[in-house]
Amino acid sequence: MGAGASSGRDPRHWAVVPAAGAGRRFGGPVPKQYLELCGRCVIEHSLATLLEHPAIDGCVLALSAEDEWWAETVYASHPAVQRVAGGTERSDSVANALEALSEYADEHDWVLVHDAARPCLTRFDLDRLIAALGDGSAGALLAVQVHDTVKVADAASGDRVLRTVPREQLWRAYTPQAFPLGTLRRALARARDQGSAITDDASAIEQLGLRPLLVSGRSDNLKITRPEDLPLAQFFLEQQQEQGLR
Repeated sequence: MGAGASSGRDPRHWAVVPAAGAGRRFGGPVPKQYLELCGRCVIEHSLATLLEHPAIDGCVLALSAEDEWWAETVYASHPAVQRVAGGTERSDSVANALEALSEYADEHDWVLVHDAARPCLTRFDLDRLIAALGDGSAGALLAVQVHDTVKVADAASGDRVLRTVPREQLWRAYTPQAFPLGTLRRALARARDQGSAITDDASAIEQLGLRPLLVSGRSDNLKITRPEDLPLAQFFLEQQQEQGLR
């Protein structure tokens, strides 16, 4: 996958999908990324939009050593998909994927990190994200502005309102999140060395003092976290198909 890095060429675009998680919050014997959804498993939907996009040169997938489901998916032998070992944390899986990718990709190539359990990404949103990436950019991520009223709970009680947070500058971070390969590797290594909590890849980039661009995306690009998310994802996929977005 890939013919190696070369100086002077335009940056390529690579997808990285960390999929080593067990989905503890979801529960059940089968990881949520392998549950059936509209005739395919969740991760197949998540990968399809990436692999079918002409700007994506390949995908590195980080899987658990105990994964017994990947081999049965339609992309298990896809020539553009490379499998690597996942890590203990999501950030470890991403770091492992980046290490493998760096063997043939340039440090200025763009890496689009996408959640394995986020199956409703549309081609439209992926187009917008890629279009936002430019020379010298710190990167970009799909996000949705917060429209609900947000409350902060009192730390002592845990369930009493302390204050209301102004929502005008609040966004929900989605994926893909895209950054230069070399920059993201440095950011994750620095966060690991400092013991910093990394909730998403953008948070590691922010700790370098960089400011990624927020690209307004569709709110139906949900991440399946709990059982009630699965029928909602099915509804969104069916609506997207009817509207010609998939």
